[in-house]
Amino acid sequence: MFIGRKNELQFLEECYHSNKAELVVLYGRRRVGKTELINVFCKDKPHFYYACREYTDIQQLQSFTDKIHSYHIPSLDLVGRFEDWEKAFLSVLQLPTDQKKILVIDEFPHICKSNPSVPSILQILWDEKLRHENVMIILSGSAMSFIEKDILSEKNPLYGRTTATYKVLPLPYTDAIKFFPNYSDEDKLIAYSILGGIPYYLTQFDPDKSVKQNVLQQILRRGCTLYNEVEFLMKQELREPSIYNTVIEAIATGCNSFNDILQRTKIDKSKLSVYLKNLLELSVVDKEFPVLATKNEKVSAQKGSYILTDNFFRFWYAFAYRNLTDLEANAAELVWDTEIADELHNFASRSFEVVCKDYLLLLSRQKLLPFRITDAGRYWGKKTATTNNKTETVPVEIDLMACDRPQKNFILGECKFTNSPFDLGQVKTFMDKLKPHGTVLYFLFSLSGFTEAVQQFAQSENIQLVTAHDIATVSD
Repeated sequence: MFIGRKNELQFLEECYHSNKAELVVLYGRRRVGKTELINVFCKDKPHFYYACREYTDIQQLQSFTDKIHSYHIPSLDLVGRFEDWEKAFLSVLQLPTDQKKILVIDEFPHICKSNPSVPSILQILWDEKLRHENVMIILSGSAMSFIEKDILSEKNPLYGRTTATYKVLPLPYTDAIKFFPNYSDEDKLIAYSILGGIPYYLTQFDPDKSVKQNVLQQILRRGCTLYNEVEFLMKQELREPSIYNTVIEAIATGCNSFNDILQRTKIDKSKLSVYLKNLLELSVVDKEFPVLATKNEKVSAQKGSYILTDNFFRFWYAFAYRNLTDLEANAAELVWDTEIADELHNFASRSFEVVCKDYLLLLSRQKLLPFRITDAGRYWGKKTATTNNKTETVPVEIDLMACDRPQKNFILGECKFTNSPFDLGQVKTFMDKLKPHGTVLYFLFSLSGFTEAVQQFAQSENIQLVTAHDIATVSD
């Protein structure tokens, strides 16, 4: 079942139908669905597709040759093994068609690691011949730091030759929940908070089983696909997985500032900076700053909040990793009952905030807001408050703030992922939290709806009320 990727397919189609040769770099984290996207795009088009392995260079050439033979092109049938990559890449020109010929090299970094001269070979071929042909070459890869540093950077031979670069991101919430059409709005949000928008993970859940059943059978059960997923990815990408495990677990369990992570992990300060930098490059971790943060605050190593961008990583380290002893003893039900069941709603509330932010950004793109959002996210800071004639500085946190570039128009949002409706007292407390200088529009997001008093108050105050169902049914 192929879901979503409308924009990605449109992008590739536009490249395919252009009137020039195309050299496209398509990359993204593992399991994000690049291969399936390419397969759907290439269907019914003349193409060669090759998925690289971690082979020696000679073995890679032989494997490439064998794959080309599977297409039964008479002019290539007598090739025992391509002598070099120059001849291998030029084989795309032998496709018997008047349409644009497509050559896909999936997991391209594997070739480069076994033969570092491959980018130079391709660059010379492109400059001298391929750019004058009716061809489309797609170089795909999951090693994102390698792609960005070694393929797309100025020092690489292919710099300036690629005609298009596209980073494939996880599916948005509105597409991800299509994998669970019969789930309630609450369960859709909880499932998304566990799996995120990674198609491979989403396909592991059986939509006819409950969230609990799926978690027990597809994540916490020894031998199932997702049980070893995090360990596999960590070993694939990082040299010291045990240290990274410690750092990620600290972030997943609430240590979000640099100092908090430092105190929890006891890792040397300079080394911790390097580990966090590597996790940032892998898109496992992101560094979040409050909306309205200054440029100086954003470049400070000590500022900002470290968060896990991958929902599945966050779930695994929050609940499974620290309970591996019980899970290895096949006590998944015990872990669910004692560690997960009572905490899952609170765990999902953070993902709900992100989903609400994405909802606002979608409205902005559709020009359904009074202004265009240029910055959105959480806000935290301090304000001066006076109580009983006593003035003091108090902390303030806002679930969701959005603003335009001049910072004259604001949206303040409160996100309630609870089993009780948003009540009027909560609304007034929220509205008193912060008074930005400018025009303010309030958005209230709620899993369980709103009391009648809130609905009446919202009409008089021009407050937007958004339910989980509203978010689930919005169209892009």
